[in-house]
Amino acid sequence: MAGLSLMPLGFVIVSSAQVPPSEAIDFLVRPRIGELLWNTTRLLVGGVLLSAAIGVGAAWLVVRTDLPRPGLWHGLLCAPLAVPAFVNGFGWVSTTHAVQSFPGAVLVVSLSYYPLVYLPAVAALRRLDSSVEDVAAGLGHRPVSAFFRVVLPAISPAVLGGSLLVGLHLLGEYGALQLLNYPTLTTAILAQYASTFNGPAATLLALVLVAFCLVLLGLELLVRGRRRHARVGAGVTRTPTRHRLGVLRLPSVGALALLLVLALGIPMLSLTRWMVRGNSTTFPAGDLWASATSTLGLAVVGGALATAAAVPVAWLAVRHRRPLGTLVERSIYPANALPGIVVALALVTISIRVVPGLYQTLPVLLLGYAILFLPRAVVSVRSTFELAPPVLEDVARSLGCSGRQVARRVTLPLLLPGLTSGMALVSLAISTELTATLLLAPTAVSTLATDFWQRAASVAYGAAAPYAVLMILLSLPATVLLARAATREVQ
Repeated sequence: MAGLSLMPLGFVIVSSAQVPPSEAIDFLVRPRIGELLWNTTRLLVGGVLLSAAIGVGAAWLVVRTDLPRPGLWHGLLCAPLAVPAFVNGFGWVSTTHAVQSFPGAVLVVSLSYYPLVYLPAVAALRRLDSSVEDVAAGLGHRPVSAFFRVVLPAISPAVLGGSLLVGLHLLGEYGALQLLNYPTLTTAILAQYASTFNGPAATLLALVLVAFCLVLLGLELLVRGRRRHARVGAGVTRTPTRHRLGVLRLPSVGALALLLVLALGIPMLSLTRWMVRGNSTTFPAGDLWASATSTLGLAVVGGALATAAAVPVAWLAVRHRRPLGTLVERSIYPANALPGIVVALALVTISIRVVPGLYQTLPVLLLGYAILFLPRAVVSVRSTFELAPPVLEDVARSLGCSGRQVARRVTLPLLLPGLTSGMALVSLAISTELTATLLLAPTAVSTLATDFWQRAASVAYGAAAPYAVLMILLSLPATVLLARAATREVQ
């Protein structure tokens, strides 16, 4: 899987090498490239920080405070996962053009991606033995101090993994940023392909995106460190301590309600308005059904494929903490930072030159999904591996269990929450993927995302709205599955 994931990077390097060094330098030092670098950098920093702050803060309120009806809030806070970023951007832009700016872009992408931090943070907080907070309180630490000195370091693998996913998605985001009129390296790459089909020049920009990805991976690895977080026992069996919000209870409820209005209310109201009042609104049942079935089938098969491929990668990275294991795990991430169209063009080029019979077939499309979204599955599976004590596997072997029996009776049950979350995350991503699907899908295959984009791009907002609504409805089961997986108690 590491080798397959590196194919798009190899394509980018080979294609970029076709540009003479003098032309490459002249191209990369243009003022426009500097502007794109600045836009990408500040969007990455702002989006990751805001998503992490929202995700961790909301998780803390739901899991560790006396917030009323936490189960309901948890379900609602997971719901934005069902709304693709480009649909969110469509809803905001069709409501107000004030979001077509840097603050607007950071706000919209953070509202779309904060659940990637919120979900693992909730799972980690529920696994965390609350007695460590009681000890901190006994040593004189107030709740805020205990959170930053004890709780946050303990849940850091989950927070860092979620933040890494947010950053990688921001590097490759196209649809939402195109609608928000916020130029980044990714939008420039697609504009370069669309206007002049200048592949080598566009892949020079893709190399810069890979550099961003490497920096992001290095920072995450540096902050994560080599500390182990697994434990043998399940900790205390009593209900975790819930802090009393007191006078902050009403402001906390108001803040969460405002967050949901911004993340869900605006796009849903916009879609409803266009379906009711749009001049181009139609409900073609046959086309909607065909797009929905193909989207669902691709999501299930692609999610299962990527999750199965993530298991050996995560196992090697956690159980064998050596340079080779780290290198294998890190090598799957650069492709996720590339725009979907670059990964798709790499697969198109390779399939035509090596196996022409596979050009524009479902296997190539599924392989593209696996390369693009394997990091989602690896982060979920790895976080579960981190908390699965290897001593349990050693005990099983000492009792006479074979390797397969240990995997089936000990390791697999411990990994099941991570496998479920990983498949749900990948399936959600596949069901809303746009650029790679446009290029790799067979001629007779279309998805809800591609049909929505074709209509929205032609300003037929009323005709596009039913596809967006159906896309959200199909994403809800996976969202519910993720919400339940994050709150499942660890035995």
